[in-house]
Amino acid sequence: MARVNEQAPNQSQNDSPRSILFNKYEMGRQLGQGNFAKVYYARNLVTNESVAIKVIKKEKLKKERLVRQIKQEVSVMRLVRHPHIVELKEVMATKGKIFLVMEYVKGGELFSKVAKGKLKEDVARKYFQQLISAIDFCHSRGVTHRDLKPENLLLDENEDLKVSDFGLSTLPEQRRADGMLLTPCGTPAYVAPEVLKKKGYDGSKADLWSCGVILYALLSGYLPFQGENIMKIYKKAFKAEYEFPDWISPEAKNLISNLLLADPEKRYSIPDIMKDPWFQIGFMRPIAFSINKEPGFDFDEEENEVKEKEEGEVLVRSEKPSRPFYNAFEIISSLSNGFDLRSLFETRKRSPSTFLSKLSAPVVVGKLESVAKKLNFKITGRKDFKLRMQGETEGRKGKLAMTVEVFEMAPEVAVVEFSKSAGDTLEYIKFCEDEVRPALKDIVWSWQGDSTNNHNNCNQN
Repeated sequence: MARVNEQAPNQSQNDSPRSILFNKYEMGRQLGQGNFAKVYYARNLVTNESVAIKVIKKEKLKKERLVRQIKQEVSVMRLVRHPHIVELKEVMATKGKIFLVMEYVKGGELFSKVAKGKLKEDVARKYFQQLISAIDFCHSRGVTHRDLKPENLLLDENEDLKVSDFGLSTLPEQRRADGMLLTPCGTPAYVAPEVLKKKGYDGSKADLWSCGVILYALLSGYLPFQGENIMKIYKKAFKAEYEFPDWISPEAKNLISNLLLADPEKRYSIPDIMKDPWFQIGFMRPIAFSINKEPGFDFDEEENEVKEKEEGEVLVRSEKPSRPFYNAFEIISSLSNGFDLRSLFETRKRSPSTFLSKLSAPVVVGKLESVAKKLNFKITGRKDFKLRMQGETEGRKGKLAMTVEVFEMAPEVAVVEFSKSAGDTLEYIKFCEDEVRPALKDIVWSWQGDSTNNHNNCNQN
């Protein structure tokens, strides 16, 4: 889903074109873009309040079978109203689009602070207290987030934390009879060990493991579980093997140690966290409230739709697309034949060829464009972090063409997927082995299958 975290746009007359939405909101520039939505800055014409509006095309949702997920996200956001959670203010719809009007959070991601290095302990404690307050309220309403990470923690103009992105969250009715969840999801560096197991997991306890990883990152400036590849990182996480830097205080170390326990039964609960001496320093519980009723309309009900002509045209261009999301568990299964988890979760079609890189997605895309030119391949299309390229020479079945997509899985890991879109399969495989692999060797961390001496990485679609 698109994130709402860009800096406040300039409101001069020379900015991007404006339009009026539902006679209520003046639309401004695009703030971000995800796979299924675009987010725009907007101003409420009555209150002059700045808001962010997420625009989702219904046709796209139906095509990708994500209607239920969006409805769930709306239900969750209406259920949890808290000072440290991004607020959903209003939901509107036309025949073709859904509009989620949300609180405008202009301070950026907490991740941007962590990327610059460790935070002072009192600053890290403030953010952690606000995070736990928000998650405590979510859990009290039966909601688990399941994708907590610094990229989903935004900061407002007062440097207060706001939890965002409830696209992977769950409601009470989604749990099994024993209260457990089964479908693994999240971001690899922050996922609790028990989430990968078939036996089911407690979503609330898994959230607290993620909180422990976040606290460690805030205080140290890096993640607790390090390794040369994904499997080594997960092996350390499964055993909770990590080391503290010297500058973290003993009291903070004690709290983190009780959160990063591989056994969820021994892991600190939220009451345990709130009793912790380090956590209690300066802590004040904020006032929160919730709305129990549903949004008030079904996204497909004609009587609740507004005619398209009232919407107006939003003629803006994307300034900065958000990082694409990649399913962490597909990576594990595709990169290790000996640790295949595909049967545990829903996944899209497996990648025909995959490699990991320690570079950022934009850097990888730039390298791919450079390599394509050297190999006499023409870039025929580009959208965000997805490239389409075609060779100049005719093969047995025409010109060879391929699609390359880059997914930024974590700050230090990008996943690159290749797939043949035209041409002969055998020529494609040979081209990957003889030309692509050598040309990309300086940015590749690990090719799919290399750990098991399987070098045939360009399989048929």
